[in-house]
Amino acid sequence: MAYNSENVFAKILRGEIPCAKLLENEYALSFKDINPQAPIHVLVIPKGAYVDFADFVAKATDAEIAGFNRTVAEVAKQLELTVPGYRLIVNSGANGGQEVPHYHIHIMGGRNLGPMLSRA
Repeated sequence: MAYNSENVFAKILRGEIPCAKLLENEYALSFKDINPQAPIHVLVIPKGAYVDFADFVAKATDAEIAGFNRTVAEVAKQLELTVPGYRLIVNSGANGGQEVPHYHIHIMGGRNLGPMLSRA
């Protein structure tokens, strides 16, 4: 799948859509999810144009990959989630539930999040 530069996260990166920014550096932008599924629910998106996880690891530089992942860890630390624990979620493709075709990680915490998947 080709990257669509009109997706909502691309527009956020360009400043066309506002966000509740938490942390930004040369590799990533982190902001609060507008439809939180936990008391703490933030997104971390890379600054580069990557559709999903496979695209990111195939095309990003080693510096981008390391910088992005370090940003995810720094956001979790700033949110004081390290000790109580948190969940990282990466949805990839239609069957994985990916809604925005720009690679991103959800950081969720603030309570016991229960089992990873429903038992249904």
